[in-house]
Amino acid sequence: MNKDLLIKLLKLVADGKTTVGDAAGRLEHMAYEDIAYAHIDHHRSLRKGFPEVIFGEGKTADQIAGIMEKMQNQENIILVTRVDQEKADIVLSRFPPAVYHADARMIVLELNPIMIQGRGPILIISAGTSDIPVAREAYLTASAMGNSVDTIFDVGVSGIHRLLDHHQAIDQANVLIVVAGMEGALPSVVAGMVDRPVIAVPTSVGYGVNLGGLTALFAMLNSCSSNVSVVNIDNGFGAGYVASTINRE
Repeated sequence: MNKDLLIKLLKLVADGKTTVGDAAGRLEHMAYEDIAYAHIDHHRSLRKGFPEVIFGEGKTADQIAGIMEKMQNQENIILVTRVDQEKADIVLSRFPPAVYHADARMIVLELNPIMIQGRGPILIISAGTSDIPVAREAYLTASAMGNSVDTIFDVGVSGIHRLLDHHQAIDQANVLIVVAGMEGALPSVVAGMVDRPVIAVPTSVGYGVNLGGLTALFAMLNSCSSNVSVVNIDNGFGAGYVASTINRE
């Protein structure tokens, strides 16, 4: 349960519009709820400002839907990551308002309007078109967390003039996420242009000695630009989450 919903519930009790017993029932599972195959952390919104995110890979569609069913009365938004089309179709049949973003393999169920809370825009840049799925995962995560988010795709170092044409958007961003596979050079270039945090996301896009993203990861960890931080390979969600925490008021 997030803070806004908790305050709303307490006001309903104070105004006599709901009983103490009803409120107690709503709060019964505020810490966590055991549904056999999952211990749902309902308290996470109060602790961290954003609800538990469901990792869909390895879960059945019924398990995902079961967790969402328990969360829907407690949260403003529910995110499910790493979901294929087959699972998504089953989940959406049970939650028609939810939206499946196939490019990012994410389900987003917005239960209440998301208010912009960020101090400034977050900009997400991808080196190549093949990196877009990871960039989109970052985009949807940061947007769900109440940020104004923009994107620039396919401006990698093999044609650096494409990146430089977007200098105005780059200069205006409060936090930048840079997604790159292959040799992973783009985050260092972008970080050298700005005085703000750059979150580098290595992707598994590449071949040969790209080694499934390890080469890009090592390059980003060895960046000579001191304002670069790095998340795990293909971890667009992690980048979007960290960017949002940096960007909070």
